[in-house]
Amino acid sequence: MPRSRWAALGLIVLGSLPVPFARGETSDAPAYAVDPFWPKPLPNNWIMGQVGGMAVDTHDHIWVLQRPRSATEDELGAAQVPPRSDCCAKTPAVLEFDRDGNVLASWGGPDFVPDWPTNEHALWVDKAGNVWMSGAGVDDRQVIKFSSDGHQLLEIGRKSKAPKDNQDTSLLGRAAGIEVDDDAHEVFIADGYLNNRVVVYDSDTGKFKRGWGAYGVSLAEIPNVVEHIEAEVAATGTIAPYAPADPPAKQFRSPVHCVRLSLDGLVYVCDRHNDRVQVFTREGKFLREFQVRPATLGNGSTWTVAFSHDPAQKYLLVVDGENNVIWVVRRTDGVIVSSIGHSGRNAGQFHWVHQAVMDSNGNLYTGEVETGKRLQKFSLTSR
Repeated sequence: MPRSRWAALGLIVLGSLPVPFARGETSDAPAYAVDPFWPKPLPNNWIMGQVGGMAVDTHDHIWVLQRPRSATEDELGAAQVPPRSDCCAKTPAVLEFDRDGNVLASWGGPDFVPDWPTNEHALWVDKAGNVWMSGAGVDDRQVIKFSSDGHQLLEIGRKSKAPKDNQDTSLLGRAAGIEVDDDAHEVFIADGYLNNRVVVYDSDTGKFKRGWGAYGVSLAEIPNVVEHIEAEVAATGTIAPYAPADPPAKQFRSPVHCVRLSLDGLVYVCDRHNDRVQVFTREGKFLREFQVRPATLGNGSTWTVAFSHDPAQKYLLVVDGENNVIWVVRRTDGVIVSSIGHSGRNAGQFHWVHQAVMDSNGNLYTGEVETGKRLQKFSLTSR
């Protein structure tokens, strides 16, 4: 459809960035148009905070884990005594939207349960409708499983300020990503902002089953010292650029920011500060890796991934919150073939894009952190 036709429908067509893409790529790479009217305005004079996590359930409802404590004083003017302004009030941490962008349900937030996350992060909704979440705060050493209406069902780990320990499976390490394999009754956890590993637990009992580090090394082989590169990030917010002559990092750098399961039985792990994605079997055997924009400094280029809508999941959509782009990457070899978005605050642009999830029709939903504090929907325009 011509751009003028999309404009008439209130949609903005997104082009590619001026970066080197694969030559001769076929036209089957997915393309998207932003829907500037999704979601609808929040009820109850609420305002959106930072979007820590997102998920889509079996009914194509979009779940959002936002951070109520990230709302600033001026954003909460109506909640002050006396009111400073007409808007706004804090929003519950968990929001359930329908495909039209209406809020269907909401619950949760600080003190909702004793170990509610200090800094809300990952979110997953399993096929039974249970809601899984984690936090990335300094004492968030747990993942909690809730019913769809917010009753706590299971907790893996607990609140703690114990030191980093990649060998301790009774505690997590500020987990950043969650996905449940419903058939196997397993929950995969990207662990995380403190630890440098992937860990797998029984999703019914919470019993530890297995775990690994970069290249599939055992948990015993992952060091617990604070790596120089992590101290540098904490101090300056930057990392040294990747140089092609350098050997690949032997370990994941914190944060291990996502874990995603493909339909063909593979596990994709975002090693964010190493600008790379590593691929494993579900048992933790290393298969391959690829880098995405490896000169990226700051917070790295691989924040999370989604799989394209085609049955073969030919492409990965790699969320890059430092460059504020979603890269469309060939899953077989990691080659970038196109991109979605650009840094900015207009519809279809990103500021600290953090999460991306896909519904059963291939439509993409994104969430932003820091001062972005925004949800967006991108409708699939090609299949």
